[in-house]
Amino acid sequence: MLTCYAPDLAPNQTTYLLSEDESKHAVRVLRLGAGTAIELLDGRGGRYAATIAEANPKRCRLHLTAHEQVPPRPYFAHVAVAPTKNLDRMEWFVEKAVEIGVERLSFLRCARSERRELKLERLEKIAVSALKQSGQAWLPQLDEMQDYAAFVQALPSPAHTYVAHLADDERTALAALAGNGPGGCVLIGPEGDFTPAEIALARAAGVRPVTLGHSRLRTETAALAAVFTMRLGR
Repeated sequence: MLTCYAPDLAPNQTTYLLSEDESKHAVRVLRLGAGTAIELLDGRGGRYAATIAEANPKRCRLHLTAHEQVPPRPYFAHVAVAPTKNLDRMEWFVEKAVEIGVERLSFLRCARSERRELKLERLEKIAVSALKQSGQAWLPQLDEMQDYAAFVQALPSPAHTYVAHLADDERTALAALAGNGPGGCVLIGPEGDFTPAEIALARAAGVRPVTLGHSRLRTETAALAAVFTMRLGR
């Protein structure tokens, strides 16, 4: 069944017009006709059953037949990562993180960051595509890139925030900590890791140092491992 993204859909609607891109995909590419069942996701927990009422390739009109409101997951998974120089690797991470299930993704500008700026438009499209492919009901929040120090200093809950680094320091396995409380945030550094000063800043703010295992992981792999660890078994 085709799944479409409908961010402006309200629960009390009985009809809905797909966007031009979604209409073209449904009618011209997939050749779907009147009466075909379609699923709609609004990215805010709403899941809708619909059928095509008018198969117009520019303005495909749907008739809504049912609505389910999926509650937010009880455990809030948040990853803050320093984007890689190669944006393809960040796109891969965002796609897989959404498929697994993540509530928020933040992007950090660190001392050793090779990428200093980031445009979210492409990553938002990747996230929507992953939402539709995986059938997740909630689209994660994607934050604009910000300085690492400002992010750490503004943390609302340092006790449930973890900094994953490779320095010779006492660290606890993320898997042993991530299940505590209503959720958590994991900080993932750039290639070359966080600097000693950045690690010290996090620890001074109450952020706990963690390890993701014995392997030295690429940035995007570490970030995805953090998502998987927080989501595992929940």
